[in-house]
Amino acid sequence: MASLWAGRFKKEVDSKVNDFNSSIAFDARMYRHDIMGSIAHATMLGETGIIDRKESEMIIQGLEAILDDIENGVLVFDPNAEDIHMFIEAELTKRLGDTGKRLHTARSRNDQVALDIRLYLRDEVQTIETLIKDLIAALCRISEQHLDTIMPGYTHLQRAQPITFAHHLMAYAQMFLRDIGRLRDCNKRMDCMPLGSGALAATTYPIDRHRVGELLHFSAVTENSLDGVSDRDFCIELASAVATLMMHLSRFSEEIILWSSWEFKFIELDDAYSTGSSIMPQKKNPDIAELVRGKTGRVIGDLVTLLSMMKSLPLAYNKDMQEDKEAIFDAVDTVKLCLSTFTPMLETMRVLKENMRAAAAKGFINATDCADYLVKKGLPFRDAYKITGTLVALCIDENKTLETLPLESYQKICPVFAEDLFDAIALETCVNGRTAYGGPSSESVKVQIANMRKALTE
Repeated sequence: MASLWAGRFKKEVDSKVNDFNSSIAFDARMYRHDIMGSIAHATMLGETGIIDRKESEMIIQGLEAILDDIENGVLVFDPNAEDIHMFIEAELTKRLGDTGKRLHTARSRNDQVALDIRLYLRDEVQTIETLIKDLIAALCRISEQHLDTIMPGYTHLQRAQPITFAHHLMAYAQMFLRDIGRLRDCNKRMDCMPLGSGALAATTYPIDRHRVGELLHFSAVTENSLDGVSDRDFCIELASAVATLMMHLSRFSEEIILWSSWEFKFIELDDAYSTGSSIMPQKKNPDIAELVRGKTGRVIGDLVTLLSMMKSLPLAYNKDMQEDKEAIFDAVDTVKLCLSTFTPMLETMRVLKENMRAAAAKGFINATDCADYLVKKGLPFRDAYKITGTLVALCIDENKTLETLPLESYQKICPVFAEDLFDAIALETCVNGRTAYGGPSSESVKVQIANMRKALTE
């Protein structure tokens, strides 16, 4: 395929340079968005009289036919084409002759690329948001089933205070809801139409940029032509939002991995979302969670790639910016793959309630409630704290828990203790007594679930 920018050059580009320069291997996925942008541009050119309206209509029909042929498998991408933009324009010219050559009037490949990537990523953001909503909905459903499933809450990976499995899951739901917020914020700044910026200095043709923006459903057009072609902030923002989302998935994966180990045994993953060992027949490995955890580093790397690529670029467009696509496409592909696998893994896991309850009974995670009991009896908190610490040490020496230590032992250390102590430090009391907004009581978590479902509909 002859280069569409030929004329200035006296000889062909070296084949190795052509291969090095080519991007169609990864930007071909934007074919639909490139055609959408070209149709809007051709429509505007015809409406403004920059080209003949009949030729505008021929170009639009030609582009629609190319789109149909690509999607029906009739037209195959030419690996020798420099990029998807030149491939489509060359195909249009082959079909329409000089009329096809008029499509590129009043635009540059620089603003064309800037448009296509925004159009493509705008759609991808919606897909990712839908996948996150599916995950949050699954967390809400699972949480409703485990409002009374008591488990230890941890700090420093040490048993700290009793909570419920529902409360724990809804913490992740909050993280993922914030991820949706970050994606939407990113989308606001992405939703700005750059076509008409030209190579860097706009054009002398009387174009109507707002009309193109209207046709492509953008909320605004870019205000500065230099910025319009050289801005990739939206790629960086999206990569940052996706990296944060992957970090949340990785934290969750780490807990899934711990919980499914024999040391915890809080859950058992479904066979369909586990793997075995080639040598150890007893093994059931949480490979899905481990892969999500591992792929998080990959997406963080994509973000670093984009930041490093842009950090030293003078205005306006530079060929370095071709590297934006592989990085952001990889980040988007990876997070979609992880979300679509992670959600059914959660939905099919078996929760081992008894093991969670047994773990919560150990580790003195009701010690704070024991101290609070004394405070309610009139003791200062620091005195109650010290007394409870002494009781924990006694329990360790006698291999007992706060629930199994006799009342006489309590009363030897502090005579304020009475029979009502054991009800006060029961795990169910400890959990459901925490009725503060956002706490782990079943009623509080019901509110969290209801609020989450409301947020997903807004």
